[in-house]
Amino acid sequence: MNRKKSISIVGTVCLIVGSLSGLFAQEYKFGPSEKDLAGYLFTYFKGNAVADEAVCFAISTDGYTFKALNNNQPILDSKIISSTGGVRDPHILRAEDGKSFYMVLTDMTSSKGWDSNRAMVLLKSTDLIHWDHHVINIQERYPGQQDLKRVWAPQTIFDPSVGKYLVYWSMKYGNQPDVIYYAYANRDFTDLEGEPKVLFLPKNGKSCIDGDIIVKNGLFHLFYKTEGDGKGIKQAITDSLTSGKWIEQPGYKQATSEDVEGSGIFKRNQSDTYVLMYDVYKKGKYQFCESFDLDRFKAIDQQIDMDFHPRHGTILPISNNELNRLVQRWGKPEGITLTHTKNPILEGFYADPDVLYSNKTKKYYIYPTSDGFDGWGGSYFKTFSSSNLKEWDDEGVILDLKKDVPWGTHHAWAPTIIEKKIKGGYKYYFYFTAAQKIGVAVSDLPTGPFKDSGKPLIDFKPNGVKGGQEIDPAIFTDPKSGKNYLYWGNGHLAVAELNKDMISIKENSIKLITPDRTFREGTYVFLRNGIYYFLWSENDTRSENYRVRYGTSTSPLGPIQVPDDNLILQKDTSLGIYGTGHNSVLQVPGKDEWYIIYHRFNYPRGITMGDAAGYNREVCMDELHFDQDGKILPVVPSH
Repeated sequence: MNRKKSISIVGTVCLIVGSLSGLFAQEYKFGPSEKDLAGYLFTYFKGNAVADEAVCFAISTDGYTFKALNNNQPILDSKIISSTGGVRDPHILRAEDGKSFYMVLTDMTSSKGWDSNRAMVLLKSTDLIHWDHHVINIQERYPGQQDLKRVWAPQTIFDPSVGKYLVYWSMKYGNQPDVIYYAYANRDFTDLEGEPKVLFLPKNGKSCIDGDIIVKNGLFHLFYKTEGDGKGIKQAITDSLTSGKWIEQPGYKQATSEDVEGSGIFKRNQSDTYVLMYDVYKKGKYQFCESFDLDRFKAIDQQIDMDFHPRHGTILPISNNELNRLVQRWGKPEGITLTHTKNPILEGFYADPDVLYSNKTKKYYIYPTSDGFDGWGGSYFKTFSSSNLKEWDDEGVILDLKKDVPWGTHHAWAPTIIEKKIKGGYKYYFYFTAAQKIGVAVSDLPTGPFKDSGKPLIDFKPNGVKGGQEIDPAIFTDPKSGKNYLYWGNGHLAVAELNKDMISIKENSIKLITPDRTFREGTYVFLRNGIYYFLWSENDTRSENYRVRYGTSTSPLGPIQVPDDNLILQKDTSLGIYGTGHNSVLQVPGKDEWYIIYHRFNYPRGITMGDAAGYNREVCMDELHFDQDGKILPVVPSH
């Protein structure tokens, strides 16, 4: 690329990203982070026979060995989802929110001729298993389409300049060249908005099909086939998808002299390597190439192992949970080994977990800090639910400080929750940190939405406290007295009795009960066999030595007795586990079965991230055991 043009493009991208940062800086996060990606889903079709023009899936854990799911049979019935009875060229994309998947298909059977189709299929899923579908017939959908001959190879990409999903595909009218067009999908991904417009046509005016776009360093790289003009895949680059200003790159990108089509490009997990694959359609082969710069590609045929013969497909990086979900539905192919890790239990960056068992829903819930924002800059709270303590479902945002809490719009930290039975029904009281103050919100459901009380509950320092912050609330109901207590503090531990309304504290009830000099923050209180246990975190959450200690008392108001051997959770350097702290404790209802839920540095990169490890954390869970005298035994943190 010309250096001057390259600088110009990057500069424009910086301006675009900067102007949009306020709009997209605090997107709600669902699904896995990059660190959680553990495999790949290959979507493809098999051939030109009608039975083979259908969507098939294959999986891989390393991006080199791919094995077909469902015995290489279709995972969707083309007769149901299409208007022609066949589909080709599947393209799959994870939505920006992380919780949805989009797939687009050519609605076509080649047996009716290469100029026979006028439609594409739009599909949407939240689990990769069940797909809603909508057929978009361009000739019927838009006027003036009498000369339309074919609609080929649709794909989807998010356009950050407008916050919408752009669907692009090639179309041919009469004797004109094939041109790549685009239109934006509607919010539900069930239809297109506006008239199709030209996305790309080479300067030479020759046909182009099978466009595939990937983003790298803010630039959009389009790989396309020169239909009827040359034998391969070329590349063009832009900083603005719909500007029409593309910089066409010289030469072809495939590593073969054979005819190729159907390019698909993806980035390897936890790597700077990109893979370009394509269909060597006249030879019945599929070729994979690797690149670090998206310019020079080297064939890696000898490293690829497939037990199927794909045609024009795409690859989506997926998490271990998603791999397991696909295998549960369609069976585990021979030759694929899946890792079954215990931790983390939530996908993505979360911290400061508080756990609840709901008697209303008979489910477990975790309420964490939404992590992954620089300087602990999250501004919303979410919850996750489970019926078995193994699979956790993202229930979405339950309280958004910017929308719901005018007195504290930033630093959404360390919540705690309690379920109360009131007048035959249930109420949920959610105590949270906002702008270094503590508030309370109420809901009729553990999944919210929660309504803020309208003012902070704690926005002052207790008498005698000079430093620290008023953060990290913990709520506890004493089964002996029925009284409700709120604990909080950073550098000090304070407690106050709540009034019956649960949203105000009793005057003159505040008491300092800081156990010792190891106390930093993250209190949790529970009762077992008549003993009140107080757990807290020592050191700074950015430290690899962030860890959990405990003390006991005969009263929820202290004083707290600190055993000599009270360190119960700490890093394990042999396992690469660091920064274990800020916990809650769960008792399985009706059983003497206990778990500690905590956060740690994200594995394995956290220890290399410096201070950033302290706000890119992940939630874990391990068993909690006691000896015959009631002492908490040290926890062995697990992967």
